[in-house]
Amino acid sequence: MPHLLLTLFTAFLVVLMSTPSLIKVAFLKRLFDEPGDARKLHKRVVPTIGGVIIFAATLFAFSLWFPYDQPSHEVLSRWVREFQFIVASLLILFFVGIKDDIIGTAAIKKLGAHVIVALIIVIMADERIKSLHGLFGVNEIPLWASYLLSLFTFIVVINAFNLIDGVDGLAAGVGLIGALSFGTLFWLGNDMVTAMIAYALAGSLFAFLFFNFSPAKIFMGDSGSLSIGLIMAFLAIKYIEFVPAENTLPFVKELFTPVVAMSLIVYALTDTFRIFVWRTMRGISPFSADRNHLHHLLIDSGFSHAKTVICIYISSISVFGMAVLTRGMAVTLSFVITGAYVAVLMMIPWLIKKVSRNRNAAAGKTRELNPMEAA
Repeated sequence: MPHLLLTLFTAFLVVLMSTPSLIKVAFLKRLFDEPGDARKLHKRVVPTIGGVIIFAATLFAFSLWFPYDQPSHEVLSRWVREFQFIVASLLILFFVGIKDDIIGTAAIKKLGAHVIVALIIVIMADERIKSLHGLFGVNEIPLWASYLLSLFTFIVVINAFNLIDGVDGLAAGVGLIGALSFGTLFWLGNDMVTAMIAYALAGSLFAFLFFNFSPAKIFMGDSGSLSIGLIMAFLAIKYIEFVPAENTLPFVKELFTPVVAMSLIVYALTDTFRIFVWRTMRGISPFSADRNHLHHLLIDSGFSHAKTVICIYISSISVFGMAVLTRGMAVTLSFVITGAYVAVLMMIPWLIKKVSRNRNAAAGKTRELNPMEAA
């Protein structure tokens, strides 16, 4: 546990101490996002290269406290191998993201980078979904299905975290909740190194929120959201296939299910799925930008950035709580109950916007009928 706390604190301190200087450099070099696009929610210039410090602090903290003194050479070799491919993949996404933050990158090129990174982790590192663990009655899956499902999962989760980075503090906060939860669960399951990766990211995001929470002084940009997406996808797949140590408490062992893994990245997944379906049904490219994300619905209903992200934080934690409560049930039943709960939560922003629109329309009619009051 001391190694985990040191990793968390180191990443936190690096981001906290370095971000003010990064903001100053961003303004000096004009590396900021300017308002003007109707889809953008900010009304002032904001630096967009916060992902630089998230990426650097996470890798620095993890590398600094990596437990090389493990007694088992086999375990150490496996950990080093995983670290090797994670770093290689993060570097690819980081440079693609930083290029997009500064001068822009075509969507097809970004997607190509996501595919390459997924291939590295799934094929070379052999981190993949090998079983559905009883979900819909399916356990072991064929090798070809394992590769396809794992590649699809990586690409979707990476893109999902990239797409939800649209409100101050949203991607960082959702990532913090997921990383801290994954890290704690891996620690309880006695996988110290995977827990350290999660805690390094959590420490970085916690400090970054001091500057990214509304009103944001800096955005993480694609370099940050893509890096978060990759680590969260890795943690989710690792979690699904993880076998806790023999001495792990029975309660903890019950938590290692696909439903719990999905619950920790639920907002990114559901919002992305919803928006892709919505655009496709209207004949719009799924990759086009608009203001139909769930967080946009809350903003358009009159919620501030801070209230919007806090609502989403609470919803994300509550979904994780539902997955924990249903952990002892059959996996399919747990998935259905948790999924139904998520579906209800997804309807709330739409209902709030509808009520807000009706209220505004009623207020407009009242002003028309009482011109003296309106004056």
